[in-house]
Amino acid sequence: MLALKKARKLIEKQPDSVAAKTLSSLVVALETNKPFVLGELYQLDYDDFGLAFEVMIEWRLDRYYASKVRLIDVSVQVEDTPSSKAGKHKDSQAESKSA
Repeated sequence: MLALKKARKLIEKQPDSVAAKTLSSLVVALETNKPFVLGELYQLDYDDFGLAFEVMIEWRLDRYYASKVRLIDVSVQVEDTPSSKAGKHKDSQAESKSA
């Protein structure tokens, strides 16, 4: 199974999980060229960490275009959820305080 498809299925099944939110952020960053905090990858368990790297490898291979479109769609939906935005707001506040 392709990493892009695995990531999409994980995001669809568990959109509120840390893994889904992190993978969604990664996908949106890859698609939009926005920054992504690499430290977020360290919150993932070993398998999901590996999946994130597989997604990046496959992302460079544009031949998976249809899978990319479906994955981007699901990832943007997760990024736009209120719980996802609230979590990012808390994270950015914590980073500001520690700086």
